[in-house]
Amino acid sequence: MQLIDKRLNPGGKSLPNRQRFLRRARGIIRKAVREASAERGVRELDGGGVVVAPASGIEEPLFNRGQTGKAQHVLPGNREFLEGDRLPRPSGGGSGGSQAGQGDGEDQFSIVLSAAEFLDFFLEDLELPHLERRKLAAMKVDGVRRAGYSSTGSPANLAVLRTMRNALARRTALNRPRSSEIIELEAALEEAQARSDEEACAAMGFQLEGLRTRMRAIPYIDPIDIRFRRFEPNPRPVAQAVMFCLMDVSGSMSEHMKDIAKRFFMLLFVFLDRRYEQVEVVFIRHTDQAREVDEETFFHSRETGGTRVSTALAEMARIAAERYPLDLWNIYAAQASDGDNERGDNAQAITLLRDAILPICQYFAYIEVAEPDHEAATSSVWKMYENLGQAGPAMRRVSTRQEIFPVFRDLFRADEGASS
Repeated sequence: MQLIDKRLNPGGKSLPNRQRFLRRARGIIRKAVREASAERGVRELDGGGVVVAPASGIEEPLFNRGQTGKAQHVLPGNREFLEGDRLPRPSGGGSGGSQAGQGDGEDQFSIVLSAAEFLDFFLEDLELPHLERRKLAAMKVDGVRRAGYSSTGSPANLAVLRTMRNALARRTALNRPRSSEIIELEAALEEAQARSDEEACAAMGFQLEGLRTRMRAIPYIDPIDIRFRRFEPNPRPVAQAVMFCLMDVSGSMSEHMKDIAKRFFMLLFVFLDRRYEQVEVVFIRHTDQAREVDEETFFHSRETGGTRVSTALAEMARIAAERYPLDLWNIYAAQASDGDNERGDNAQAITLLRDAILPICQYFAYIEVAEPDHEAATSSVWKMYENLGQAGPAMRRVSTRQEIFPVFRDLFRADEGASS
């Protein structure tokens, strides 16, 4: 009787194969994820789903028989046919391939990624710059470490090598006979019986019985030999960081500009929440006045007014001085604005940035939002920050949703050679 299992793989049953496939095709899938992310909203970033990649380079390896002779075989993955069945000729055309007379084409391969896998690929090479420069936080229990062996434990932690070593030492100390000794003695006994040497047979029989009794009395593995790997909590230092999110919500910011700024900060929030444990986020909205708000108010409040950038910088400096000492915290800031500012506020803003903000910040990113059809012009805030040169903020302009992801990746790309 021949049984052929044609069932689909149940969910989760082929996880090792899936992980091997993702590792092998990591570069292709990473590129497909970044292309797909440009078409998504920020709130859809952690939704997983289908991404499309070129089929080249993703084919699964197969073992095929030689080309000579006549052979009938069924390839892996088949759920319809048995060996010897005639396969119908496939119909022409296809959505992924090229049509005759229309040049070369390339098949597309759809990959379904979970939310965790999608975010892992998108955030793979991003990090907060210079996170290691500040003093580490208090010790935190995080994970476990090896702590020797114990005589009790979970079967999953059985230390086979140490157990067999203990068993060998015990058998050697108690002089337990080996199986080879009994086999040699049995062969010698058979030869003595063939020679009809009764005296030798009696002596070897008595000796053989003693060896067998001793072997039964001294087990190959005794419960006292068994050892389990032991683990204990592993306290390790964890770097602390705080991210200040400064957003201009003044009247000069159109709904389109505010939408882009909010999307950037949403993406930043997802990045920090996904990649780091000890990162706090401080939300500051400002018009001609600035105040610290919660996440809901930061993203959804509709207040508006004039524009004074210095108020946001002063509020950030105050909060940092009160709650985040420099010897314990890595301080970061990201600011989004349309670049407009009251003329009389520029001097105070640049003084605060140069003397109070940049000296305490590991990294300061400035995003200037604009209308899609707006001609690029140097705003007052951009010119003010640009005058600081290399010591100033990292600055980028964004005018469409599609530019958010590449700009974000450019700002937070991991340094070459740095570990994420």
